[in-house]
Amino acid sequence: MQETLDIQNLDQETLNKWFDKRLEQKLKEREEARTPQLSLIATKGTMDMAYPPFILASTAAALGWEVSCFFTFYGLNLLKKDLDLEISPLGNPAMPMKMPFGPDWFKSVEWNIPNALSSNIPGFEKFATSMMSKTLKNKGVASIQELRELSVEADVKLVACQMTVDLFGYKKDEFIDDISDWVGAASFLPNAQQSDICLFI
Repeated sequence: MQETLDIQNLDQETLNKWFDKRLEQKLKEREEARTPQLSLIATKGTMDMAYPPFILASTAAALGWEVSCFFTFYGLNLLKKDLDLEISPLGNPAMPMKMPFGPDWFKSVEWNIPNALSSNIPGFEKFATSMMSKTLKNKGVASIQELRELSVEADVKLVACQMTVDLFGYKKDEFIDDISDWVGAASFLPNAQQSDICLFI
């Protein structure tokens, strides 16, 4: 029940306390009724870097958040109809390889392949991609395609960077039909500014 006051018979200090209390209550009500917003900026198009934006987007959307994801430069590969993503251990020292087959002791070994070796073996990136795909499947992790579909179903706004599309000479029919908008950074940034969380991936 809303508290009422006889303003004419109150001193200034009591009036100030009442207004402070009402303001705090109203701000709390407004915050509780507000929908959190997440903005993501996806810039990488390798298999391993495709997971973070779609995992974060689909999870936040499942929690009832408003989510928008801006795909720019190589991140645009994640919006293509043909998801032909690969992974490269080259220049990625944080990615020791583990084998997805064999006995447990063999699968637990971290194979730190030197860059000089991996860059000189023909087909090594295809091998690494194949091993990563097998590992993901063995662990029951959803594919990029499945995570992308989950994001679309959860009303995540997938935004393509028009400047990058023009820069790389892409055609719109190379991309999925679920893209919400084709805009530049100047159009996306005001949306990101209003978000509770904005992440660059």
